[in-house]
Formats: sequence, C-alpha cells, structure tokens
Amino acid sequence: MKKFLFTLLIAVVFSSCSEYQKAIKTEDVAVKFDMATKLYESKKYTKAIRLFEQLAPTYRGKPQAEKMFYMFAQSYYKTKQYYLAGYQFESFASGYPKSDKIQEAAFLGAKCYSMLSPVYSLDQTDTYKAIDKLQAFIDTYPNSEYLAEANVLVKALREKLEKKAFENAKGYNKISDYKSAIVALDNFISDYPGTPFKEKALFYKLDSAYQLAINSVPSKKEERLNAAKTAHSSLIKFNANSEYKKEADEMLARIDKDLQQFSK
Repeated sequence: MKKFLFTLLIAVVFSSCSEYQKAIKTEDVAVKFDMATKLYESKKYTKAIRLFEQLAPTYRGKPQAEKMFYMFAQSYYKTKQYYLAGYQFESFASGYPKSDKIQEAAFLGAKCYSMLSPVYSLDQTDTYKAIDKLQAFIDTYPNSEYLAEANVLVKALREKLEKKAFENAKGYNKISDYKSAIVALDNFISDYPGTPFKEKALFYKLDSAYQLAINSVPSKKEERLNAAKTAHSSLIKFNANSEYKKEADEMLARIDKDLQQFSK
C-alpha cells in the first residue's frame, strides 16, 4: 500500500511539472493564465511569476487582465522582490483606477519603497522616495483602511532620517572636532525640533562646548565656558531628570570652577 501511494505521489508530481512545462512552452494564453492562477492560489509565487512575465506584454486589455496584473504584483511582493513589486503595483493603480483593489495596490506600491529603505548608516535615497510615495497615498486616500499603517511607516522612516542626521552630527564630537560638532548639533536640533534624539543632541552639544572651553587658549576661554554653561542649562531645561544629568553636572562644576578666575 505504501509503495502504491508513493508511486501515485510521484506520478502526481511529474504530472504537475509536465503541466507547468506545457504552460511555459505553449502559445495559448488561456492555458498560461489558468496555470499561473493555480500556482498563485497554491502560493507557488516564483513559478507563477515566470508565467505572468510571459503574459504581461500582450495581456493588457483582455477580460482577465486586471486579475492577472494584480496577482503578478502580489507575486513579486510575496517573494520580496520589492523594486519589481512596487513598479507593478503602481502600474496596476494607474492602469485600473476604478478597480476595487486600487487602494490596496496604491498602498502596497508605496510600502514596497519603505521595504527597500536601508539601515540609517547607508544612502537614504530610497527612504526619501518611500516617504514621498506614502505621503502621496495618505493625501490621496485620507480615509483609507491602510491609513494607520501608512502613518506608522512614515514615522519610522522619518526617525531613520533623523537618526542618520543625529549620528552625522555626533560624529564630529567623536573625532574631537568640537567646533563643527556644535554647529552640526545646533542645525540638527533646529531641523528636527520634535526629534526623539533631542536630549542626546543637547548632551553632545554640551560635551562639545565643554571640551572646546576647557582646552581653549586664555583669550577665548571665558566666552567658551559661558557658552558651555548655557548648553548645560539647555539640557536641564529640556529634561531636569536627564539620563546625562550626573555627567552634565560634573561638567558644570568644572565650568564654574574655571570661571572663578575671571571674576577676580
């Protein structure tokens, strides 16, 4: 019995492969479409894609074209081919504006770009593109069921850009270029007033101002010590219980001690 079932299974597999190969080679688009649909519904997206790619150049305008192009886009999406999926979803949205899948396609097309957004330390071209695409979706479909997810994605992408900007500014502090660090951190705080990195930015500005002051030539030391004291005040004003308070207060004590020589 087991041998019979095994033989039957092998026969089914080979029959399925044979049908697939037949669909690949045939000129009959109906056969290709039926096999592609069967594969898509079985979640065999990679095989389905090969047939969709054969159908796409000549299928637009046919009765089943809308369904085919939707499945084509979804197959790329399910296999994480986000560049191709994004293109297909956008093409679907522009080609079938009255489709009941229009909002889903428009959203997933935009979402694909967010999936392409790299880690913050790399070039962020795709991140900017994703934000633009998602914002366009939000503006076009303000009542969409996908609105909440779109807003979450935009928020995460913007925070990634903020993190990159913050890390770039902080980088000057890490290489002891304190003058540049102060300017870069000031610009960051100005450009991103609501950023979750504001407290860190204020601390690194204080540290940069402090390091610059205590290592200054005598003629510039008083001015720079006072600037560092102002930076401390900004940090504590922002958060009186800052995680950096202990370190910041130690800097302030040194600043006040060094300033005493100028009050004599």
